[in-house]
Amino acid sequence: MNLSPIQKRLFAWGMAKANAADDYEIKLINCPEYKSLGELKQALLGNLQHKVLEIGPGAGANLPYYPNNIHWIGVEPNVYMYPYLKREAQQQGLLNIELHQGTAEDLPVEDESIDTVVSTHVLCSVNQVYRSLQEIKRILKPGGDFIFIEHIAGECGTWTRRIQDGIEPVWKTLFDNCHPNRKTGEILQQIGLETVNYYEFQLAFPIVSPHIAGIVRKKINNRSF
Repeated sequence: MNLSPIQKRLFAWGMAKANAADDYEIKLINCPEYKSLGELKQALLGNLQHKVLEIGPGAGANLPYYPNNIHWIGVEPNVYMYPYLKREAQQQGLLNIELHQGTAEDLPVEDESIDTVVSTHVLCSVNQVYRSLQEIKRILKPGGDFIFIEHIAGECGTWTRRIQDGIEPVWKTLFDNCHPNRKTGEILQQIGLETVNYYEFQLAFPIVSPHIAGIVRKKINNRSF
């Protein structure tokens, strides 16, 4: 779905306002390793090094979790997010940043040039999940990591899945092409990355309750895409 400029401005404003939410107050259900979304983000993002590319960073909700000495690259299709991203980066002491207008399906960086790729609640809204994941695999250095936090489809036959399927047309319109019933986890397993850490949990809000998160690594000896 293509948003109008006014819709893009409003969405960017809303995302910036949402940055004020405390991720540590968002509790994770059935995740013994971490109690809150803030704890999970800190564990996944807090020790990254070198060149980090984040797809769809929005207004910069993840920037407080990064070490401030990384080279951070944001690929964001909505240019109205950029002022919020720059302001948040400055507030967090991130000085070495780049912003590129683009999509996850066509990342504007060279092959095997990125140490870590980050995606949080983005693969639900890309137009082509498989192609996006192949692009992530392409740009990662051998041994590089893809870190993700994504909501996924509930199990077939459950009330959660029925709600997701029923609300999808309206949900996509309201939330910039977000698909509440996307089978991202199944697609992730098809692209040939090695699982390092993997978590499954739920949130209190049923439509986006089933979640997966973790780290998958590009194999050092696998150079085929």
